[in-house]
Amino acid sequence: MTQTSEGIPQTAVTRIDLLLVAGMVEPGSRVLDVGCGDGELLRLLSETRNVDARGVEISQKGVNDCVAKGLSVVQGDADVDLADYPDDGFDYVILSQTLQATRNPRRVLEQMMRIGKRAIVSFPNFGHWRVRWQLGLRGRMPITENLSYAWYETPNIHLCTIRDFVQLVELVDARIVRAVAMDSSGAPMRVNAPWWAWNLFGEQAVFLLERRSADKS
Repeated sequence: MTQTSEGIPQTAVTRIDLLLVAGMVEPGSRVLDVGCGDGELLRLLSETRNVDARGVEISQKGVNDCVAKGLSVVQGDADVDLADYPDDGFDYVILSQTLQATRNPRRVLEQMMRIGKRAIVSFPNFGHWRVRWQLGLRGRMPITENLSYAWYETPNIHLCTIRDFVQLVELVDARIVRAVAMDSSGAPMRVNAPWWAWNLFGEQAVFLLERRSADKS
């Protein structure tokens, strides 16, 4: 069975970004997965990283799917309910492919950095060349593998580029510990590639963040 560099079976999940996220989590950590969906990442973390995994999911169907898998998940809204969690309640707070669906991404990220010692965020890159091509030449809102909804039914309300997210990280006084951009085939791009290259050719990205201010540590 093929494994990642962190020893995670690649056949365990279908989304490559989940493998990258799981590889950024230290074994035995306390983890909160915000917008956990059907619990695929929570299951992966529990089985391969031996973490104390909890989840928050806004849809009742998602909660039901998670509970059926024996996962500890509650129904909640990232824009509202993260304020109820205590400071430093978790080692990692994860937001996987959900940031763009929140009403206030900056506030959500600030809450994540307060609740967790570290935060992991993955998102589709709206600056990818295919997105630009569809907007520029076709004059229509793009539909790609990672942005698969038509404009009139999409849950995504705050799409961003990789460069946009880097700027947001600075605004919330966080530090980038690790960042990975993936091309259209799901392969990680060159680590030392300039931001403009990631922004143009990266179809999605995963960021590991930690607090910058000493008084918040």
